[in-house]
Amino acid sequence: MNPVRTCVGCRHRFSQSEMFRIVNQAGILAPDFSRKLSGRGAWLHLNRECLEQALQRRAFARAFRFSGQFDTTELEEQAEMMLAK
Repeated sequence: MNPVRTCVGCRHRFSQSEMFRIVNQAGILAPDFSRKLSGRGAWLHLNRECLEQALQRRAFARAFRFSGQFDTTELEEQAEMMLAK
C-alpha cells in the first residue's frame, strides 16, 4: 500500500507514486524525483494547473513555513521538461 499525500496545488489526496516531491534548498524550490533529499517536502501533481494553483495561492510558503519569496525558476523549468515528454 502506497502512502497518501496531499497535492499543494489542488489539495486532493493521492498516492505518492502519482506525485513528485518538492524541497526547499536555501530559498530555491527544487524537484526531488528520487525522494531522498533531506528536509521538509511538499507534494505536487505533475501538471500545469496544480503548479499554477500552488504558486498563485503561495502554497509553498505555507508548506515550508517560510515567510520570504522562493525562487521557482528551477522548479518551473523541470516541470516544463517533464510535461513536454
